[in-house]
Amino acid sequence: MGIHDGIDPPMLLAAMPQVRDPIFHRSVVLLLHHDDEGSFGLIINRPTELLVTDILESMEIEWAGSREALAYFGGPVRPQLGTVLCSAPSDAQGLSAAAEIWPGVATTQHFGDLAVLAKDPPPHLRLVLGYAGWGEEQLMKEILRNDWLTAPVQDELIFHSQPADAWERTLQSVGVNPATLPSWTPSGNGSAN
Repeated sequence: MGIHDGIDPPMLLAAMPQVRDPIFHRSVVLLLHHDDEGSFGLIINRPTELLVTDILESMEIEWAGSREALAYFGGPVRPQLGTVLCSAPSDAQGLSAAAEIWPGVATTQHFGDLAVLAKDPPPHLRLVLGYAGWGEEQLMKEILRNDWLTAPVQDELIFHSQPADAWERTLQSVGVNPATLPSWTPSGNGSAN
């Protein structure tokens, strides 16, 4: 799989209108991994009502960012697992497990990295809870069923200040006018798990 089937992470997946599952309807997923055994990524346009400061305070981590910053829902798998998605620090000193997944975009799940980033947050930082996962060949079947439109990664789409607009902007980034899509088609449910 991987490059041979046209799925080469990192990339964006925009749920097409027929995906009616409320978790994935009009979602944009940053696909981080894809191989013969499965795929996973983070939904990037679903802010929760949970304040980052409240989550971090319960972990005894001081948050120096905006008091209004919200955590994001990354998907239904392991919702207790937090992932930091952020602007890649120009200097990775102090971060032990952060990985640059795209030029200028990094991710980490390391508690120590979270504490370091919370003290001096980079310009873009999202705390994402859970992730979206697909079993063996499941994502490819959903793409072939036209449940997902693929798009190249763009920083401004990942960290868009208006997450509700990310779906339309992702479609527009590949030349698709969201207004021309049917609001519902009966084929498929799009069931990432």
